[in-house]
Amino acid sequence: MRDHAGPRPLPPKPEPRKERVSLWTYARLFRRDILSAQPARLYRAWMAEFRTPFFRSYLCNDPDLVDLVLKQRPRDFPKSERIRVGLKPLLGDSVFITNGDLWERQRRIIDPAFEGGRLRTVFPAMWDAGVAAVGRLSARADARPVEIEAETSHLAMDVIFRTLFSMPIEHEIAGAAFAAFRDHQKAQPIVNLGAVLPLPRWMRAPHSRATRATARTIRTLIAQLCETRAAEIAAGTAPDDLATKIMTTPDPETGQTFSTGEMADQVGIFFLAGHETSASALGWALYLLALYPDWQERVAAEAMQEIDPDKIYFSTLSRLRDARAVFREAMRLYPPVPMYVREAACPETFRERAVRPGSQVIVSPWHLHRHERLWDDPDGFDPDRFATPNGKQCLRSAYIPFSAGARVCPGSAFAMAEGTLLLAMLVRAFRFEAMPERPAMPVAHLTVRSRDGIFLRLTPRDAAALPRTEARP
Repeated sequence: MRDHAGPRPLPPKPEPRKERVSLWTYARLFRRDILSAQPARLYRAWMAEFRTPFFRSYLCNDPDLVDLVLKQRPRDFPKSERIRVGLKPLLGDSVFITNGDLWERQRRIIDPAFEGGRLRTVFPAMWDAGVAAVGRLSARADARPVEIEAETSHLAMDVIFRTLFSMPIEHEIAGAAFAAFRDHQKAQPIVNLGAVLPLPRWMRAPHSRATRATARTIRTLIAQLCETRAAEIAAGTAPDDLATKIMTTPDPETGQTFSTGEMADQVGIFFLAGHETSASALGWALYLLALYPDWQERVAAEAMQEIDPDKIYFSTLSRLRDARAVFREAMRLYPPVPMYVREAACPETFRERAVRPGSQVIVSPWHLHRHERLWDDPDGFDPDRFATPNGKQCLRSAYIPFSAGARVCPGSAFAMAEGTLLLAMLVRAFRFEAMPERPAMPVAHLTVRSRDGIFLRLTPRDAAALPRTEARP
């Protein structure tokens, strides 16, 4: 479906800044929004070097450089120390911010939870979260504006609690953790400021009191969940969910499992990566379908045909091809994590330029996914692009919403299944209409969200479309 009647509007994209600004102007723009603080040339450049009196940073769009940094030599480009400092109040020493031997040990324990048939095991919990979301939204599907990012955030956190700890978000601890997480987001809107902005280490601002307080609240609740689960494992009464799998998996090299404290660190990143990024991607996917009704009807027709509201099976996922294509395109246009920040551990040469040890190396999915010299129609919405020669090539070399290489997100297959299923379930149940008077505009803070929220009108499609039963494996 690549032929359209008349010109189609482009999805929203922030205006880039002027080409040359002072460091302090850049800092001010960056604090407001990472994306609009960058110059337009980054959408065409293979590499950009940022020089300051303190050190240099390099943004890499060249697929060969991206491959070098993320896949070929990841140990030579570890996670930036500034990221670790920025996220430590919430994440402690989680797999997202560690490096070296500690990171490798953590991945050896975590990865088995997301391999093989585990996705089939957690699929019923995803389905039940979708059923609950349709039920909540049914009361609001009266054509009045709904702030959809708030709803996708609620839904994504519900999926996390159901798949990780076998409890819905209505559980007292789950609800308290979700509320604290929202407060934490407000207290620390830009966690990567010190990592991406080329300022010296001594200029890092300390975490605010609110940031530290909300992080303590979240970690206290997480620790309580982990201690309870450890007791259930010891008693032989633990459910077969992701938390149990991770907490009982020994490191194949040492035979040791995570301590309760180590598990609490990992749960923190599941909340951050598994909830925040999924909420962002699903919100933008719904907004795009509201902007392009032809694609919305195509996804709805597919969902009507493939999803039985009384019984859904894991095999359904493989048949939701249009929903998957839309979700994939939404993550191309609005990658939840806009930039990955690494640090050169040794002298390097990038495109005949010397890179000093300690320099920041930035791989930007936001710019790579919209690169004008790589993608056909880079700013357009076209889920069918992935079936074209250009789309297939870019999918291999210029599409990294989950990062790539050794540090690829271990839950990438989980996230794709979750996004595809929930998008199909929601569009099957409701028609989503954009509000021209309240357009969405992407900004990047913790993840790529809309500056003033995403407001859509919802109306029911058909009462028969509403799911009524729990999933069957």
